[in-house]
Amino acid sequence: MNTVPHPPVESREAWLAQRKGLLAQEKELTAQYDRVNAARRRLPMVKLEKAYEFDGPAGRVPMLDLFEGRRQLIVYHFMFDPDWEQGCSGCTGMVDALGDLSMLADRNTTYVLISRAPLAKLEKYKAERGWNLPWYSSFGGDFNYDFHVTLDPAVVPLRHNYREPDEMESRKDAEPYFQKGETHGISVFFRLDDNVYHTYSAYARGVESLTDAYRLLDITPYGRQEDFEDSPSGWPQRPTYG
Repeated sequence: MNTVPHPPVESREAWLAQRKGLLAQEKELTAQYDRVNAARRRLPMVKLEKAYEFDGPAGRVPMLDLFEGRRQLIVYHFMFDPDWEQGCSGCTGMVDALGDLSMLADRNTTYVLISRAPLAKLEKYKAERGWNLPWYSSFGGDFNYDFHVTLDPAVVPLRHNYREPDEMESRKDAEPYFQKGETHGISVFFRLDDNVYHTYSAYARGVESLTDAYRLLDITPYGRQEDFEDSPSGWPQRPTYG
């Protein structure tokens, strides 16, 4: 008797009937995903009033430099506590899965990693992993605390994944719960002249599907910049299959 776990074996006709049923659900999900993306592209943005600075290969730089001259910036908040010698294994897996992100640059978008550990630790770990993504340190600054990826009630009021402490407490049996330490997330910023604006952040499972270029573009104000999308008038677009 075969003990290998596997799907039930049925006829081609039975498989096809179930596959068509699933296809209807997939199409419904795709349509809902498109609606959510359209709503995301219409979110307002908030001007950053703090002059955040980061340590990078070229020294101490303002946040504007992280854009590398492009219009949009995606930041992956990579968990790396200053006391750690290695980065978070889950975050490491996320970065390993990213693949080629050249499409982002082609569509006016830069992708960077930011962690709270000192730059020397980040560069050492980056070399060990063989990565070439830009990675900046927010060590000694407010950035991680302000975007709720370093939790410490002694520094900023406790809030994570848009939940207040009482809601976090009430859900502790359903999801990870802690009040202090590093957590991961993804944030999106938009540049107008010399001003930087925050447009989007996601945490916890809201990050897990954002590992390819299209999904990353989906969370930016301009989206994929293709003509099939329901975007506001004037948004940059190109032929989807052109």
